Amino acid sequence: MTVVKRDAPQARPAPLPNNIVPAPLRENRNYSIKISWAWLGAVPFFLFAIFFLIYPSSTLVMETFQDSVTHSFTLKNIIGLGDPFIINAYITSIQISVVTALGGGIFGFLLAFSATRGGLPGFMRSSLMTFSGVASNFAGVPLAFAFIALLSPTGMLTVWLKAVGIDMYANGFMLYRFWGLSLVYMYFQFPLMVLIIAPAIDGLRKEWLEACENLGATSFQYWRYVAFPILLPSLLGTMILLFGNAFGAFATAQALTGGAGVNLATIVIGAQLRGDVLNDPGLGYSMAFGMVVIMAVVIMGYTLLQRKAERWLR
Repeated sequence: MTVVKRDAPQARPAPLPNNIVPAPLRENRNYSIKISWAWLGAVPFFLFAIFFLIYPSSTLVMETFQDSVTHSFTLKNIIGLGDPFIINAYITSIQISVVTALGGGIFGFLLAFSATRGGLPGFMRSSLMTFSGVASNFAGVPLAFAFIALLSPTGMLTVWLKAVGIDMYANGFMLYRFWGLSLVYMYFQFPLMVLIIAPAIDGLRKEWLEACENLGATSFQYWRYVAFPILLPSLLGTMILLFGNAFGAFATAQALTGGAGVNLATIVIGAQLRGDVLNDPGLGYSMAFGMVVIMAVVIMGYTLLQRKAERWLR
């Protein structure tokens, strides 16, 4: 009978403490801090944001809740926003912003679609984009002077229309009132719409149209059930942006109406900060604070709609 000897079990090595790592497994902990000089190019942006955005905004908030005489905390400026004159200024600004956002949005969308997908010659798109880039930034005193020279009671186009028997001012039109100012705002509203909505229209894939045609859908059904629902967030978001663009406009209305034709919030703010009207700078700061709140809501709405639109247009 053969006896087989078994080796005695070897003892396992004791585990090392947690704070001791074997030499081969140790990581190289000699980190080197590298400073990227690319940040140097962003310094002007941060300085601009601090001096022209953060500092004015913080000053605006402080002045809103500060008495202009005693410099103590007060809610008088916020309560003053309930004045009927101030409320009417906000309502008028919102109305003209809504009108020009809808008009500029619809007209700009049709114009952008015609140039991108409407079968127009290729040079039309480049010409339209160039014009839109210039016109969307053409505002203030030059724009007001251009429309005064064109559509004022003695303007060139007004005189020409009178010569053929059309008198706009006899039918109630007035350049220095609500609808006249809305027409002036449309000049820079629809080019901005063209610039923003054109990439969204380009994002519509040809495969979607081909798939609809293969399934027997008509052109109307394609737009009703495919293209329009996809473009709707971009359309609404851009119109919201147009609303904010018109809501914050000041120089064009001031130069065109002289501050008396239309009671806008921006004109009232400028008048009160200069010492006119109610001669209360604190109320002007509170009105500006109210506009900042409205603009913040506008930006939030635009951001949410853009996120929704990007899901389809990636």
